[in-house]
Formats: sequence, structure tokens, C-alpha cells
Amino acid sequence: MKSGATPAPSHRRSWFVAALGILAVAVVASAPLVGPYAIDLGAIFEPEADSVAARIFWQIRVPRVLVAFLAGCGLAAGGMTFQAMFRNPLATPFTLGVASGASLGAALTVRLGLDFAFAGFAGTSVGAFAGALLSIGLVYGIARLRRGFSTTTLLLAGVALSFFFSSLILFVQYTSDLYSSFRIVRWLMGGLADTLGFQAVARVLPWVVAGLALLAFLPRELNVLTTGEDLAASRGVDVIRTKRLAFVATSLMVGGIVAVCGPIGFVGMMVPHMCRLLVGPDHRLLMPATIFAGGAFLTACDTAARLMLLGAELPVGVITAFLGGPFFLWLLLWRSPERSLG
Repeated sequence: MKSGATPAPSHRRSWFVAALGILAVAVVASAPLVGPYAIDLGAIFEPEADSVAARIFWQIRVPRVLVAFLAGCGLAAGGMTFQAMFRNPLATPFTLGVASGASLGAALTVRLGLDFAFAGFAGTSVGAFAGALLSIGLVYGIARLRRGFSTTTLLLAGVALSFFFSSLILFVQYTSDLYSSFRIVRWLMGGLADTLGFQAVARVLPWVVAGLALLAFLPRELNVLTTGEDLAASRGVDVIRTKRLAFVATSLMVGGIVAVCGPIGFVGMMVPHMCRLLVGPDHRLLMPATIFAGGAFLTACDTAARLMLLGAELPVGVITAFLGGPFFLWLLLWRSPERSLG
């Protein structure tokens, strides 16, 4: 939408949200049928007729599509929340260092050779989630040192910790052997290749559902926060409580996603911005639109990642980064970031 253009009427925006919901359902329903191995629709409901096709469909493709959809929903909603909180369309769910903390935890687990399982989680996932919790706790603790839970303090603390954790990851990688170093690099790319069975869905689902449920109570507060904290406070919004709830809900949700999928970048920056162009800045419509579009977008990207290389698989994080770079340049050169929040 160009600056000064007349926004779409509210009923038209509601239709956009409904269309995105239908698109999300269509993508999730069709994605498991797409892959190098052709699957007959009849075979998946008659396992005895073709057990290989049934196993591929129900144990590999369906769980993977569901995890991709849930991860996309959570990452997009997290980016939308932080963009409103920081009043910056370039904010992402990784802005406050959750991804760097999780990556450090995963890297240490690989470097130390801690191959174990806990409550159905692989050691790498446990280490990643522990690192995410460490990052969340440090950022939250630093922000509490300043009265008012300042967003500036949150942002600076997150950026500082992100750089610090990134330097530690480089150190861990440099001191690792070749195989461990490759595993670390591969994990840092983000991907869903290790998603097997519905256990992976069960690991992601609680965090995404809980995070989205908490954010569902905040559309009005997020709307007012985008106008400035002082104005929000004058309109009766408990600014500190809202920021704390948004920070904790988003960070834990993203930490749970990264622990299973790795740091898949750019979803949380691109999807909310594009949805804002379609439905406007009102979070009552923007939130469901972002959730639907985020899930459909990451599912489509992961499907493309499964098909692009014959005999191999491209990490989905490479696909999203490939799309995110040009998008960032487009946002920087052809749109005014100052007006992107509406």
C-alpha cells in the first residue's frame, strides 16, 4: 500500500483474514501429498495395501507439516508482537537473544557429546531450550533493574547478549572436531529434517498454544502501544504489565520452537509486515491474519526445501533467509519503515 492510499474497508479486511485462513488449510492439507515419493490417496487409508506409502505419509510428512505450521504460526505471531512493542517493523522474535541463547545451548550439547534423551526430547533440544531460558532470564533480569521495564533496556540487553552468545558459539565451534562443527553449523541453519512421528508435534504444540492464548488477550494493548507508551498509559493500559506478558509469552513460545526446529529466521519479520499491508495495523485482525499466513508460509517453504535438491534436502532456514534478504532491501529502499506500522 502506498503512503497516503485509502485503507481497505473493515469488511474487506475481514475477508482477507478469512482468505488467509482458507489458504492455510489448503496448504496444510496438500503439503503432505507433495514429495519425491508419489503417494496414492487411497493407499494412505489402507496401510496393508501399501505400507511404505502409509508410513511415509503418517509418520514423516503429516507430523512434519504440522510442526512447520505450528512453528510458522508462533514465529510470525512473535515477530508481530515485538514489532508492536518496539514500534519497529524490523523487529523479529529473535531480537531479544532467544535464538542465540538456544543456539549456544545446542552447540555446547554437541561439543560435549551429550547424546541423551529426556522426556522424549533429544539432548540437543534440551540444551537449546535451556539456553533459551537462560537468555530469557538474563534479559528479563536486566530489564527489571531499570524502573518501568524499559523497552530500550530490553532491546539493548537482548542485542548485547545476542552478540555475546554468538561469540561463544564461534569459540565452541572452533574448538570442536570436524563432525561436531558440521552438526553445529547444520543446526544453526534451522530445519525440520529430524521431525519423525507425532512426538515432535507434541513438543511444539504446548508452547505455541500457550503463547498464542496469552497474546490473544493483548490486541487492544498492542494497538495502543504502537502509538507510544505515554499515550498508552494515558488511555488506561498497564504498560509495564503488558510488556512483561508479551515478552514472557513470546520468548517462551519462540524458545520452545527453536529447541525443536532450530533458528529459522525472517519468518517473524516478513509475514507480519505483509499481513499489515493486507489487513491494516489493527491487531484484532492482524493477529489471526499473521498466524494463518505464518503457518502457511513456513509450511510452503519447507515443502519447497524437500523438493529443490534431488536426493538431498535443503534446510528450510536457507529458504527463508534467501527470501528475507531481498524483502529487507525492498522494505528499506521502497517503503518507509517509519510508516510501516500504520
